[in-house]
Amino acid sequence: MDFFATLILAGLILTLLWLLSAINNKKYKLPPGPTALPIIGNLHQLQRNAPYKSIMELSKTYGPVMTLHLGWQRAVFLVGYDAVKEALVDQAEEFAGRGPLPFLIKATHGYGLGVSNGERWRQLRRFTLSTLRDFGMGRKGMEEWIQEESGHLRARIETFKAKPFNPTFSLSCTVSNVICCLVFGERFDYEDKEFLRLLNIISDTLRYVSGPGGQLYNVFPWLMERLPGRHHKVFAQIEELRGFIKKKIQEHKDSLDPSSPRDFIDCFLIRMDQEKDIPTTEFHYENLVSTVLNLFLAGTEGTSSTIRYTISVLLKNPSIQEKMHQEIDSVLGQNRCPSMEDRKSLPFSDAVVHEVQRFLNLSPMGLPHYSLQDISFRGYTIPKDTLIFPTLYSVLYEEKQWETPWAFNPKHFLDQNGNFKKNPAFIPFAAGKRACVGESLARMELFIFMVSMLQHFKFSCTGGPDSINLVPEYSGFANVPRRYQIIATPR
Repeated sequence: MDFFATLILAGLILTLLWLLSAINNKKYKLPPGPTALPIIGNLHQLQRNAPYKSIMELSKTYGPVMTLHLGWQRAVFLVGYDAVKEALVDQAEEFAGRGPLPFLIKATHGYGLGVSNGERWRQLRRFTLSTLRDFGMGRKGMEEWIQEESGHLRARIETFKAKPFNPTFSLSCTVSNVICCLVFGERFDYEDKEFLRLLNIISDTLRYVSGPGGQLYNVFPWLMERLPGRHHKVFAQIEELRGFIKKKIQEHKDSLDPSSPRDFIDCFLIRMDQEKDIPTTEFHYENLVSTVLNLFLAGTEGTSSTIRYTISVLLKNPSIQEKMHQEIDSVLGQNRCPSMEDRKSLPFSDAVVHEVQRFLNLSPMGLPHYSLQDISFRGYTIPKDTLIFPTLYSVLYEEKQWETPWAFNPKHFLDQNGNFKKNPAFIPFAAGKRACVGESLARMELFIFMVSMLQHFKFSCTGGPDSINLVPEYSGFANVPRRYQIIATPR
């Protein structure tokens, strides 16, 4: 059977599945939504480069809980703080399932923390959180690691001698070294060619999965696998990452001292040995490789992209940078490294860091959740096996939650006296049982690295503020900031 005959047959099968799904949908009181077409569902109604904006427009007609079809896959979108909180926090257990994103499933071979559900997810999440905390995540020990790494970043920036440079990989090295210390028990030099190659792969992967190609793969994986395209190169590169991780695991096995674990991999290997005779154990080699991959990817690109975007914001708004300089100078001077305790004395700088996260809106759609059984929600039924998107963009930009949601405004996090104030709608790391496991680490990194850099450098660019575009380069799975040549002048 040639390719076109296969394609026709696949189209007929999908049309049949769509008809069966339409009949099945009538059994439920589904959230409202636009009529879906065979095969493509509602994809024709979504902007290719910013699908979350289409979701916002559709919600004006269909409300804060609505049903769309992404290809043949039924999906429910939650729009606005009230709907997202009610689902992820108030009905946390029912909404704790993770959607089976085909791209992530192939990248992880279906194993690891990120794509798991049920008992596997519970055991791996509990173990990951407790182990990372044991090695200092969110505590004083981790703060000292980050402070030490900020010194390496400062030295790296000084090598450019106030000449234009692209900070992308310097920042990736800095952030990745923190998670590498936790997971691999070592940091890597900024000139390490293998390390830089891996960081380039991570960056390419995020850019691809956030673009149209990655979105198409998640909707039509069976078709994309049979077509030529960049996705084949991306998956080959991910296998390179997995190869690096396997090499590090073997090195750990060869030097393991069960009485003195050095990092996450050691702790996992020890647990594997303890449960080697339990047939149903989740502590096995494939889960180790893919969980380390999850941590390596998430612990590198998300935070480094946010720091890079912060610099772009400061280039665009020199007055904000100047105000941060003044505050940092008055509290820290030039000689003392910033700590998390300093947040209380640096409310404006802290507010800027928070506002960057809100404004960048790194994961606009949120990672998809999944109904592992029928869910009753707001008078509707969300049937089993439905993707559920908590649209974080709709929360971080909701007009009734933020005074000027469409403008960059640090005052969103400051009270009338200039003190830092929290906002419950600030959920860039999501919420509930599937909230980001590295949230406390990322918060610590963002504050210390940014304050440390501004303590020692003034950032500018050759084209001036008007040359900076804060609209992301790619918007999909993630909002990927644009890259710029910057100038870091020592202060």
